[in-house]
Amino acid sequence: MDKPNYKSIGYARVSTSGQTTESQVADLKKEGCCVVYQETISARVKEKDRLQLMAAFAALEEGDELVVSKMDRLGRTQAEVVNRIHCLQQKGIHIRTVDGLINTRGLEKFAPIVLGLLSGLAEVEHLLTRERTIESIQHRKETGGNLGGRPKTSNAKEGLVLRLRNEGCSYRSIREQTGLALSTIRRIIVEQEAVAV
Repeated sequence: MDKPNYKSIGYARVSTSGQTTESQVADLKKEGCCVVYQETISARVKEKDRLQLMAAFAALEEGDELVVSKMDRLGRTQAEVVNRIHCLQQKGIHIRTVDGLINTRGLEKFAPIVLGLLSGLAEVEHLLTRERTIESIQHRKETGGNLGGRPKTSNAKEGLVLRLRNEGCSYRSIREQTGLALSTIRRIIVEQEAVAV
């Protein structure tokens, strides 16, 4: 069998120290990856802070392919994954999954159409979610801000939640430090993200 004239670079990720990338790495090497970048890092960590993922991207050249076990290794959200695939495809870099779900090299001339459609759908999902969040915030403001019957969280506590989250604290850690319910913490963070976009 002829050796392909492109590199297959692998990327493996697990989110906790109780997990191991060992099986992902073995599968990626079986799939022909000449090198596999791997890391243990939370799925919540932003792409730019995933150093091994960034190293894998840097090792890729036009015509090469990035191989992952599943699509969720590439991002934190559906939109992020679709945008990443689209971006790499525009640079002439292909994506392949071990589970066989994606192989952009196999899409050939249809890749831009398919990826453009996925990208558009991800953007629609993002915009609709943002719109619903803004409508919900507006409705709460118009009705006194107390739809659930719970007392309003003070501005100081909301500020503390946002500061702790920006410092990288988990929701559970924020709950322990503030005494707020996880649902309240999520609401504060989602509302802030909707306003910031």
